[in-house]
Order: sequence, then structure tokens, then C-alpha cells
Amino acid sequence: MDSRRDLPGFHSPAAGPGQPLALLGACHRRVERQCDTLGRLPSHLADYGSDAVAQEASRAVLRYFDTAAVHHHADEEQDLFPALLAHALPRERDAVGTLTESLVREHRLLEQQWQVLRDPLQRIADAQVLVLDSRQVDAFRQAYRSHIGREDAILLPLAERILPTEALKTLGQSMARRRGLT
Repeated sequence: MDSRRDLPGFHSPAAGPGQPLALLGACHRRVERQCDTLGRLPSHLADYGSDAVAQEASRAVLRYFDTAAVHHHADEEQDLFPALLAHALPRERDAVGTLTESLVREHRLLEQQWQVLRDPLQRIADAQVLVLDSRQVDAFRQAYRSHIGREDAILLPLAERILPTEALKTLGQSMARRRGLT
């Protein structure tokens, strides 16, 4: 694998606001791809420095986590989680509340970890930095991997099971507005 070619690009599955749960799942796949790119950056920088490939990869990761990841967390916290609580059966509400509260806490931790990585990535994008702390990168990637695993295994199936069509439509409309698609 030539790290000079493998860093910047990624392809993601197509899903839109008309299928909001599929869109959330597709966002998870994009997070994973961006985390993979981020994971390759420390060794690429050691081999090639902050070359054009590293700069482009850093810009792609910055763009993703500064915009799409922010929208994704808002999709969940402002729309999905309240909808789940509103539509959960009375006997499920405590468990749904506990789940969503823990996922919100994880979002805050991920955002804190991102802020630690953001400045060095911006400096790499600007060809000013030649190293990236692999421990910080690995911690961020592992935290996201664990978080996405919980959401894929528990949150999205729960939403599929309990959200009625109208709630899914409302979720999709909010997601479209957040992304400027309406």
C-alpha cells in the first residue's frame, strides 16, 4: 500500500435525508474512513513530511470533523434522541434515556479529543508541522470506533424498531435543513 496515494480520498455509500437512519449509518462509515486516513498520517509524515498528500489528507479530515461530524452529533442530539424518548414505551424510557445520555457524554469526549488534534492538523494542512502524535490519533480513533459500534449495534436498531414513519420523516427533514438541502 503506497501511503502517498492512500491518504486523502474516500468513497462513501449514498444515503439521503429520505432515509435518515441509513444516512446516520453512512455517516458512521465516513467517520471510519476519515479515522483511517487520520491513522495513516503519522507514518506518512515520518516518511514524507508535510507534503501535498499530507496537506490534502489533513484538509479532508478537518473538513469532515469540523462540519459533517458536527451535523451528525446535532442530528442525534437535537432530533433522534428526543424522538426516541418521545416514542419509547414507558417501560423502555429509562433505558433509552440512559443510552442517549451516555452517547451525549461520548460526543463531548470525542469533541474534546478532536480539539487536541485540530491545531496540529491545521498546521499540517498549512505545511507548518511535520509530526502528529500517534497516541492522540489512536485514542481518538479508538474512542470513535467504540462509539460507532454502540450506535450501530444498539441505537440505530432501536430507532428502526420504535420510530414511526412520521418521526423518521421529521428527522430526515431536520437533517436536510441542517445541511442546507431544503
